[in-house]
Amino acid sequence: MLDTSPLDAVVERFADRLRAAPQSRLQRGAAAEGLALARELSARAQRLEGAARPREMPDAGIFAVGDQVAVAGRDLAEALRALPADATTAPSGGLDEAVRLVEQAELRAMR
Repeated sequence: MLDTSPLDAVVERFADRLRAAPQSRLQRGAAAEGLALARELSARAQRLEGAARPREMPDAGIFAVGDQVAVAGRDLAEALRALPADATTAPSGGLDEAVRLVEQAELRAMR
């Protein structure tokens, strides 16, 4: 089973930062960045689970985006853990790529 703790850690850190962010920062783009990330993580998880056409995560508002990032990140981590060991480097779902994606989104959102 793949150790997804690096992904779990960066997702939780970013989700916590979004939850604690003031409304002004969320409105200036942090919430939009978080939602875009949550949608991408969710789509990757769905593709790994065999969805031909992933459903888009809805916009639940700026104050829910931290929770949406956390849920989508957990879903992707679970989908990665369910893959055979030799399949985890797939371009659309690799662990290292997902970690980088979250780190970059956090940098853009919190600058």
